[in-house]
Amino acid sequence: MTVHDETKTEKTGMELIRERQLSSQVIYSQFGLAIHQNDHQARRRFVEWSQNEIAIVPDFHKRILFSDEAHFWLNGYVNKQNCRIWSEANPQVYVETPLHPEKLTVWCALWAGGILLQNR
Repeated sequence: MTVHDETKTEKTGMELIRERQLSSQVIYSQFGLAIHQNDHQARRRFVEWSQNEIAIVPDFHKRILFSDEAHFWLNGYVNKQNCRIWSEANPQVYVETPLHPEKLTVWCALWAGGILLQNR
């Protein structure tokens, strides 16, 4: 039984093309973060701290900044955490890469005041 059978959803056009014409499947690499014994306590302390700050500082939510960065390698390397391989079979491929390849790093942040971009 497929996911679409279980969820009663329609397949997208790309899924139909992939199945009918390309006869390929999507190979996903799965990664997970280890959960340690102290993680739950640390999360609880953070929640208690943030609830206290919200009660004390009226515009606390406006002071929160969400940020992330991404690296784009100029030699064609792809971060395996974000990689999807379309293939008829699971490829067992070993690819050598340089020790220190050239890359472009992009940083961005979002907060109540708008979007911040790295400036160069």
